[in-house]
Amino acid sequence: MFTIRREEPEDAEAVARVHVHGWQAGYAELMPAEVLRRLNPVAWASRRRDLGTADPEHPFTTLLACADEAVVGFATFGPYRNDQDRDDLDQAVGEIVGLYVEPAYWGAGPARELLAAARAGLAGRGWTEYRAWVLAGNHRGRRFAERAGLLPDGERSTYPVPLAGGLPPVELVELRYAGRLATGSSTSRAMLIQT
Repeated sequence: MFTIRREEPEDAEAVARVHVHGWQAGYAELMPAEVLRRLNPVAWASRRRDLGTADPEHPFTTLLACADEAVVGFATFGPYRNDQDRDDLDQAVGEIVGLYVEPAYWGAGPARELLAAARAGLAGRGWTEYRAWVLAGNHRGRRFAERAGLLPDGERSTYPVPLAGGLPPVELVELRYAGRLATGSSTSRAMLIQT
């Protein structure tokens, strides 16, 4: 069992470490090795602070899974981003923007607990539908989404991965998954987590 709590400003470095480690392990077969090698948790932590998702007034919420106080995973959710643009939000639909877990904890349960808490948080805000983007080549992530009841809805996007030396980016295909949210009992769980 993991403790699920909201992100605080001082969690930025721990969350960035999980994010970078999740990319490095989860996308090893999808992205060039040089891209994954140069990922910098300090820079990602700075970007998290700049985005301000730990601020309770921010439209996106990040929940953390902790084991013995250590951050081992996180999920970020909020309104759906049209064209994955954080400045163009569709308030009619929710979205899980990201869900990453330290590779040492894959299969141990924090991802399921984070997803349940994020869905409760989305339902607690009144959404009945939600979406998530998954890289087409991320078979582990796609199986996880499908086991959770999310299904591809036919929408596709391209995620450009920048390369060093002025080379053109690697274009990775993303698939949009969609699901329904339960109402009622999940709302009370969301309120417990968010307070």
